[in-house]
Amino acid sequence: MTEVERYSYDVVVVGAGGAGLRAAIEAREQGLRVAVICKSLFGKAHTVMAEGGIAAAMANANSNDNWQVHFRDTMRGGKFLNNWRMAELHAKEAPDRVWELETWGALFDRTKDGRIAQRNFGGHEYPRLAHVGDRTGLELIRTLQQKVVSLQQQDFAESGRQDQARYEARLRVFQECTVTRILKTRTSGGSTTGGRVAGVFGYARESGRFFTVQAPAVVLATGGIGKSFKVTSNSWEYTGDGHALALLAGASLLHMEFVQFHPTGMVWPPSVKGILVTESVRGDGGVLRNSDGRRFMFDYVPEVFKGQYAETEEEADRWYADQEHNRRPPDLLPRDEVARAINSEVKAGRGTPHGGVYLDVSSRLPAEEIIRRLPSMHHQFKELADVDITREPMEVGPTCHYVMGGVEVDPDSAATPGVPGLFAAGEVAGGMHGSNRLGGNSLSDLLVFGRRAGLHAARYAAELTDRPVIDEAQVAAAAREAVDPFDETRIGDGPAENPYGLHQELQQTMNDLVGIIRRAGEMEQALDRLAVFRARAARAVVEGHRQFNPGWHLALDLRNMLLVSECVARAALLRRESRGGHTREDCPGMDRNWRRADLVCTYTGDGIDVTRKENGRIRADLLALFGREELARYLTPEELPLATPGPPQQTDDASDSQSGAGQ
Repeated sequence: MTEVERYSYDVVVVGAGGAGLRAAIEAREQGLRVAVICKSLFGKAHTVMAEGGIAAAMANANSNDNWQVHFRDTMRGGKFLNNWRMAELHAKEAPDRVWELETWGALFDRTKDGRIAQRNFGGHEYPRLAHVGDRTGLELIRTLQQKVVSLQQQDFAESGRQDQARYEARLRVFQECTVTRILKTRTSGGSTTGGRVAGVFGYARESGRFFTVQAPAVVLATGGIGKSFKVTSNSWEYTGDGHALALLAGASLLHMEFVQFHPTGMVWPPSVKGILVTESVRGDGGVLRNSDGRRFMFDYVPEVFKGQYAETEEEADRWYADQEHNRRPPDLLPRDEVARAINSEVKAGRGTPHGGVYLDVSSRLPAEEIIRRLPSMHHQFKELADVDITREPMEVGPTCHYVMGGVEVDPDSAATPGVPGLFAAGEVAGGMHGSNRLGGNSLSDLLVFGRRAGLHAARYAAELTDRPVIDEAQVAAAAREAVDPFDETRIGDGPAENPYGLHQELQQTMNDLVGIIRRAGEMEQALDRLAVFRARAARAVVEGHRQFNPGWHLALDLRNMLLVSECVARAALLRRESRGGHTREDCPGMDRNWRRADLVCTYTGDGIDVTRKENGRIRADLLALFGREELARYLTPEELPLATPGPPQQTDDASDSQSGAGQ
């Protein structure tokens, strides 16, 4: 068998973005030995691209804010398909996670009286996003990275040995490595079905060497799936690795039909199409205009949001200075609504020369204020598009940004049902955001559930009386699978496939047929193409050797992208309604009967199976936070008797929540 390096830890975290690092820190602080495996360089995770801020009801900018309002906004944004317990925990614990970052050295922007500054964002009733200019994700990763280093320095100091390796005695980061399989124990019948996690198999991207990490607990924190789409804000790592690893290990994915197209990505020049334009631009006063110069968002306020948003430009403009007596501008509707509106304007012939709309902040704020608040955006447009956003508007349009769907997890522990020892947090986990995510909720989500995943993975590993042993047959199979693309003889007389060309065809198919506006016939066509792509991917051949071979890396990533793309297409075809990030032109309305339906994807060995599963009823005291008239738009008739609005009851904080952190 091919040589394989061996390691052993208590907890393995796959992914070193915000969720992965927060999980690793928590597991290490529980006293366990932790390995972090990241696909890129340490500190280069896609989290750094999150610009606007961390959503947390700290009430620094408006004293009326609290966790109940944040919960309410999150449920409204997700069109009530959210896992309500995850939304509750998230809203309650987000402030502690932000204050915790501050104690670890995060340098947030400040209010005049010295508190953490918070800005407006779409779908949030109050200014709620703690921020560092428009580089919040970068500061978050820098802070967590420094916390990891400080823990390593602590381990070195306590070791009593002047040995460089002691820095990584209890917390080691494996950089530029890819995990291709989760390894499991076999049951008495010889099957891995029902077995528990035993570790992971992967390879180093630079050298091509294979390795295993034996561990009883694995935390998936691998992010999203955006590289399956042609126009995306996602970085190269986002090939659905964690989603696919979970499927192949026997876990389920839910809500995969819900893909968020961020309304504002760059549309010109073509080389930068899809790069994110932060929602902070609109939160700080930027407005959307069509080619006629008209602020078109007033025409697209959906019925469920009527009364919550300004009806005139005058009221919308007053809101920025006086939020108590005015309603929010419709430019700050949830992302799914804004993306659909932009798409409609472009289709109606009122788009910009390059197929988008205008986003204008230059006429709203002084140049020096724009540069102070939005330094990255100013630099990005100046360098990449030769546009000075202090003098002229930006051209923007929808870009694939986030997947609400992911691994099905227990809301309190982030554990994956049916696969003991597997946990997931961040974008790779499903349920928290329902059918649409509010801006800023991603960073607080990864902090809240990253911590929970690390905590419960550590508890699970510590409580085991026996450590699972890696099955060598699985290691051998994973190694053979990894080197298959180098073996041209395996494909016989048929033509070899180029992974780059196949990837481009996959991206175009998903963009065109399973994109922002969907139709049954087109999705059926996409599924037919995906079946062909899967057969062709089995014939992908690469040249050279395993060192420095990006073609080989892509050939392996194709398996993951094809699996998650099939999940998206099959679930989107089955859900016959329009809700959040899922818009069916042939089923344009939101159907209350679909609110109780979670579509769950599992891997059959030959492909993806999708089943309909009833989600849980929302607890009565949480329903009491909403008006009955609003609930009647979302809830099924049998749920409404539970909804008797009254004074909201304060529920106890979770037993493992950390409260009382300093401000």
